[in-house]
Amino acid sequence: MKTSLSARDLGLLADARHWDPFSVLGPHPVEGGVSVRVICPLAAKVRILTEAGGKTARKAMTRVHPCGIFEALIPGTGVAVAYRLEITNPEGHSWEQDDPYAFGLVLSDFDIHLLSEGNHLETYRKLGSHIVTIEGVPGVSFTVWAPNAERVSVTGNFNHWDGRTHPMRIRGESGIWELFVPGLCEGEIYKYEIRARDTGEIFTKADPHGLCFEPPPRTGTVVCEIDGFAWTDDPWLEGRARRNPLDSPMSAYEVHLGSWKRADGNRYLSYAELADDLVPYVKGMGYTHLELLPISEHPFDGSWGYQTLGYFAPTSRFGTPRDFMAFVDRCHAEGIGVLLDWVPAHFPKDAHGLARFDGTHLYEHADPRRGEHREWGTLIFNYGRREVANFLLSNALFWLDRYHIDGLRVDAVASMLYLDYSRNAGEWVPNAHGGRENLEAIAFLRRMNELVHERHPGAVTIAEESTSWPMVSRPVYLGGLGFTLKWNMGWMHDMLDFMAREPVFRKFHFGELTFSLLYAFHENFVLPFSHDEVVHLKRAMADKMPGDAWQKFANLRLLYAYMYSHPGKKLNFMGGEIAQWQEWNHDRGLSWELLSSGPHRGMQSLVRDLNHLHQSVPAFHAVDFSPEGFEWIDFRDVDNSIVSYLRRGRDARDIVVCIFNFTPVVRGDYRVGLPLDGSWEEILNTDASCYGGGDVGNFGSVESEPVPWNGRPCSGRLTLPPLGALFLRPAPVG
Repeated sequence: MKTSLSARDLGLLADARHWDPFSVLGPHPVEGGVSVRVICPLAAKVRILTEAGGKTARKAMTRVHPCGIFEALIPGTGVAVAYRLEITNPEGHSWEQDDPYAFGLVLSDFDIHLLSEGNHLETYRKLGSHIVTIEGVPGVSFTVWAPNAERVSVTGNFNHWDGRTHPMRIRGESGIWELFVPGLCEGEIYKYEIRARDTGEIFTKADPHGLCFEPPPRTGTVVCEIDGFAWTDDPWLEGRARRNPLDSPMSAYEVHLGSWKRADGNRYLSYAELADDLVPYVKGMGYTHLELLPISEHPFDGSWGYQTLGYFAPTSRFGTPRDFMAFVDRCHAEGIGVLLDWVPAHFPKDAHGLARFDGTHLYEHADPRRGEHREWGTLIFNYGRREVANFLLSNALFWLDRYHIDGLRVDAVASMLYLDYSRNAGEWVPNAHGGRENLEAIAFLRRMNELVHERHPGAVTIAEESTSWPMVSRPVYLGGLGFTLKWNMGWMHDMLDFMAREPVFRKFHFGELTFSLLYAFHENFVLPFSHDEVVHLKRAMADKMPGDAWQKFANLRLLYAYMYSHPGKKLNFMGGEIAQWQEWNHDRGLSWELLSSGPHRGMQSLVRDLNHLHQSVPAFHAVDFSPEGFEWIDFRDVDNSIVSYLRRGRDARDIVVCIFNFTPVVRGDYRVGLPLDGSWEEILNTDASCYGGGDVGNFGSVESEPVPWNGRPCSGRLTLPPLGALFLRPAPVG
């Protein structure tokens, strides 16, 4: 037959440059019937199958172009007719399939409207790949935003990765391309082939909204269904909504899932194995939360997850999305919250990722002075573009909506707030008012925090923010950024600097120890000893401490006791609790064999007891963010390097006296002012033999004496252990 297509359309299809494939492929009314056109570059022949009177009629299609464009006329009135295709490859193998270009629209006009104006907060339900049934035919819908593309195709094993075969339809000026491919099912691997409009370059991109990916280092997106998991955590979520996280205990165990523990042969543990091993460990250690380094899909192990490819996909290193759901469900069943590191500050330049997604700077700023982190070799999101902000807002909500995550720790917030972050003069562009603040990023962060707190009561957002930006953890309606909590990086650096000093010199640097209390209540702080402090030659926590082996252990026990009694929530990176000597290495598990040694077991026991005290004693958590919860007893005994203070709860007798001796010298008959008369029980002594210490202490209790001291009505005489901490509380009355 003579083709009804113009030579121009034939050439555009053959060159994979046609931006409107539905105008030429599929069924089209013509004089004398319906002309059906298909493109099957690898087909030897194609036939049309129609049903009439219970019989199947087969009509051969004519090859009208050498690249594999076929056409046939179905005689009739030009009214739409149902048909299927029978395709035979050069080897003689035949199969039947429905024609993708015989189906209507995938997205509604309302969806397109919301996506275009940046107000679709569940983009993951519409964009990406989804298993659907259209007109009674099962298959997979593909939808992607690429407004500056000349042509977008979905490619995979199902079409031999040939971009000519499944070109997509663009939905007007929205820049959204869509296609329903009948017959595909879960597990198909695919990417988008994108031809840039201006340059003609061809890119092969992973799906920004992909729900699952191939195991790294491969980067193909996998068709995946995440609906239908049988969650059992309703009681947990209901309880979370009733709790105020600010006056509840929070002690987070920060974990890199790939290196917490390895199986034989240095194999990763699966999500299921981690649920059976890691979760009971975290519960037994008394942590309230498990904070995971980014588990969003990332091809490069060495990025630790901070260079994300699949923003909507838990990494397939450890299992499937449902396996990760089961892991979170297990955590909640054991009373453990799950926090997730989230990375909206930057993304990698990988050719298969978001960078120059459609041949233009779509997700990032075009000007490298705003769009590039040269220090990190990554790109910066354009937060002022509504579709980009919508992508990130939807992603933040996605992890809480679909995976029941209890909070997001937002990475590198400082780099988002400042236009001149890590830049020299002339390397950054001021904002509209001539300032250095990134106004678009600030608006984005405020909106993100509002949405998370509005839609998920009790969930938390935590800022890793290392500057003095004001009101990071204050509500948006008061002018703050809206985070629940902020990492106290200043406290962390001061404490590590102070503890690294030889004890004989500490008295000259007491400001490093006490300075944090001048600003402790300006924000809702988390005290972090994170993964960043035990890599890149910074040394492991135990190895940071000065002195011989005994002093290193004693110093670290002292540091942890100071941390757990100081106002603020707590975070410790894995390995610190067993006093690992080696720096963290993402390519191997922790040194669990150290627990055969008494001092390492003792350190683990101390951290366990500190966690349980943190949970069970309200004075350690109930008034963390108000001056009423803390009171100095004495911070002036610099010569002896001893400090003491009170932690208070809401009840008058809910009070703990905390005393710290930062020298390796036993201090006998040391008098400390006490706020109440009577007997005080010693609830913690870091020098106890069960922790690896020498059992220097007060035999479990101290009696007050009517001797005013430190401005208190009474006092007690104590024996302070070397490099040790004591916690005392009023003994029960009656």
